[in-house]
Amino acid sequence: MASATLVLDFVPNAVHAGIYRALAAGYYRQAGIALRVVAPGETQDPLALVGAGRAQFGLADGSDLATAIARGGEQQAVLAIAQRPLGGLIALASSRLTSPAQLQGRTVGITGVPSDRAVLDTVVRHAGGDPARVHVVDVGFDGAAALLAGRLAAFTGFVPADGVQLQVQGHPITPFRLDEYGGPAYPGLVAFATHSLQASDPALVRGFVAATVRGYEDTLRDPARSLGDLLAANPGLGRAFTAASLAAYLPLFTGGGRVPFGRLVGARISELSAWMVRSGLIGAPVSPSRYGGDGFLPN
Repeated sequence: MASATLVLDFVPNAVHAGIYRALAAGYYRQAGIALRVVAPGETQDPLALVGAGRAQFGLADGSDLATAIARGGEQQAVLAIAQRPLGGLIALASSRLTSPAQLQGRTVGITGVPSDRAVLDTVVRHAGGDPARVHVVDVGFDGAAALLAGRLAAFTGFVPADGVQLQVQGHPITPFRLDEYGGPAYPGLVAFATHSLQASDPALVRGFVAATVRGYEDTLRDPARSLGDLLAANPGLGRAFTAASLAAYLPLFTGGGRVPFGRLVGARISELSAWMVRSGLIGAPVSPSRYGGDGFLPN
């Protein structure tokens, strides 16, 4: 039995339901892997931990992985968890905003992550607005609270998480999703390992990928069972919010049924890379083959 560590992209939540299903069903152990799942710490993220060899697998936003690769890291995607970007701009439905262009002259909150500004600029510009006319403030991860307090007209966040949380709390939202407003339809969450691990221990990577795919395929067939597995392993999660969030994530796992779970679509990686170059997030394109591939997916 091989031991391995998976570092999540964030604290356990609905997007990880397939992983906890695979753990509960014993799929990793059946693949010969004793998998330890951990949340990232405050000072080290999954990309850094895996890149340093302190974990074998990690989860990250697809654009963050591209940034790490562009900076010379040897991380490489092994499967896609979500087929669409998770982020965009989130406004309250009560604001009656119908277009991101209406954010001109208003205040929008960002987390301070470099890609947030690129998301904001892309969405506003695509709607015919001038991003330079939007007042941007860094609110960290308190965008929802600032929105409810009336300090913001919108904020950058994850629609299936931040947006759903607002709705569960009784605040309907108007989302402006990145890939619906001029942005790339890139994989919003990917699992990755280093190129070195893929070369030195392909059986470990293949087993991890196969077990993870089984867990998410189970989740797509029976979301309630996977929700139960997730909540059993993480009893501090709120059932109502987690169930609503999982319902929002389900269509993203397969791009609305258009892509088999786990597949990395080369054209979407190219689209992501080109957008990141245009936005100044990376200096040169990352090729789909360097980004990752489907070689470890089960047939």
